[in-house]
Amino acid sequence: MNPTTIQIIGAALFAIALIHTFSTKFFERLARSRPQHAGIWHLLGEVEVVFGFWAMVLMLAMFFLQGKDVATAYIDSRNFTEPLFVFAIMVIAGTRPILQLANWLVEALARLIPLQTKLAHYFLVLALVPLLGSFITEPAAMTLAALVLRDRYLGAGVSNRFKYATLGVLFVNISIGGTLTPFAAPPVLMVAATWNWDIAFMITTFGWKAAVAVVFNAVAVTTLLRKELLGLQPNSTGATTHPVPLALIAVHLLFMVGVVVFAHHPAVFMGLFLFFLGVAHAYERHQDKLILREGLLVAFFLAGLVVLGGQQQWWLQPVLLSMNADAVYFGATALTAVTDNAALTYLGSLVEGLSDEFKYALVAGAVTGGGLTIIANAPNPAGIAILRDKFDDGAVHPLGLLAAALPPTLVAMLAFKLL
Repeated sequence: MNPTTIQIIGAALFAIALIHTFSTKFFERLARSRPQHAGIWHLLGEVEVVFGFWAMVLMLAMFFLQGKDVATAYIDSRNFTEPLFVFAIMVIAGTRPILQLANWLVEALARLIPLQTKLAHYFLVLALVPLLGSFITEPAAMTLAALVLRDRYLGAGVSNRFKYATLGVLFVNISIGGTLTPFAAPPVLMVAATWNWDIAFMITTFGWKAAVAVVFNAVAVTTLLRKELLGLQPNSTGATTHPVPLALIAVHLLFMVGVVVFAHHPAVFMGLFLFFLGVAHAYERHQDKLILREGLLVAFFLAGLVVLGGQQQWWLQPVLLSMNADAVYFGATALTAVTDNAALTYLGSLVEGLSDEFKYALVAGAVTGGGLTIIANAPNPAGIAILRDKFDDGAVHPLGLLAAALPPTLVAMLAFKLL
């Protein structure tokens, strides 16, 4: 490896950004102890701002060291389709009509399960919704599940153990639950066309194993938290709202489907999104506040990851290719915790002549580790943006998330390795 100066700077800034993500609570405490500069400390305490901030530092370094033309050419070479898509689908999926439809579906199925309603509903949110992510995309599934969990289960009086256990299972199940199709999970999407992986291949090779792990994890956390779930007060299961007309639900669903179908064409899906904003404004009485702020922060986070991640190929690719098929599974799972899992599989897609065993191990490892940290999987920042206000100091502690995600991650590892 012979990295350039800017590549070394990019790797250093990437490492600093990782450390920063583990330090957001420190900045929130600074905001309280030093109120004269609370604004800047609150800004640096926003986990969604971290990678965007350090990407800006990288671009300033490129401007000074390599000039305007090189810096702007680098930005123009980045693909920002994913941040735009996550923003659009997150806002649409977080609307009252879509949430009401999701709640109807979950509640109808909960009645069919021979369990107390609270247990059955909680189980389905953590099992059914992540698997639906294979069809409505993982960011949409994350948004739906996080909003339902926030409004029904993560209210005042719920223990930190409950919150982190729920978050860990949610992140892991979303990451592996999108593998029934080749278009819903970002790390699968990066390689599906290049390696000719279709729906039949995904279901028979990845999907059924993921489904087993998702259901097992949901059963395990429901059993673990059973006592606390049954003790939830009736008023903690969310406020009732006026029913949304079925026609408006259908219109919202069509917008969401349209954005998913044209997920690779930002000019099209952003046009649909702008049209959706007009419809939402026209029927404000059937809307809650749109999660535009949360969606923009998540898009900013992912865009920063795209910019910083583009300078990591020089060390990531040799590390991956130095492993055999067995080692790459565990290596990809570990590396996913410190870099976006889609970046790992994208690097693998650039290499010709990989064995089928290596390809399987790389993707399986990438999705398995997708729940360990906020940056491990593209939908994770969306979940954090929605749920963080329910945690102490308004921040999710990265070590708490890591500890909570390890058990369901081990279940996923066993499913992909042994089944």
